[in-house]
Amino acid sequence: MSTFPAQPTGLIHIAAALLIGPDGRTLLVRKRGTQAFMQPGGKIEAQEQPVNALARELEEELGLIIDPSHATFLGQFSAPAANEPGFIVKAEIFLLSIDSDVTPAAEIEEVIWIDPATDGDVPLAPLTRDLILPFYRASLTATA
Repeated sequence: MSTFPAQPTGLIHIAAALLIGPDGRTLLVRKRGTQAFMQPGGKIEAQEQPVNALARELEEELGLIIDPSHATFLGQFSAPAANEPGFIVKAEIFLLSIDSDVTPAAEIEEVIWIDPATDGDVPLAPLTRDLILPFYRASLTATA
């Protein structure tokens, strides 16, 4: 039995951003009706390139218009989904530096800026808490 044609059940494929502001803090979002903060982004549609999905999602969710060529691909990360029990989120993560205001829209209820060296004293999605923020902290240490 081959599972190649269809996406496996229980897998959510997304593109998400590690958005860094001019002061070095990173932007996290919380979806309406949920508790955990996470990287902004969303599901990649069929035949859509991950960076284009990211640009679309950032505009829909935050009113943020980005140039996809300015996004640096950091890698693919997987972790348990924060809001869909039993699912794994597979995320294509891009680094973007921004210097513009964002406004929560669509399903985003709240946005916060945190120091990426901390957890911001807020509940974090497993992908953000266990993989993305530690990866970013390690990259800062390696270049320091």
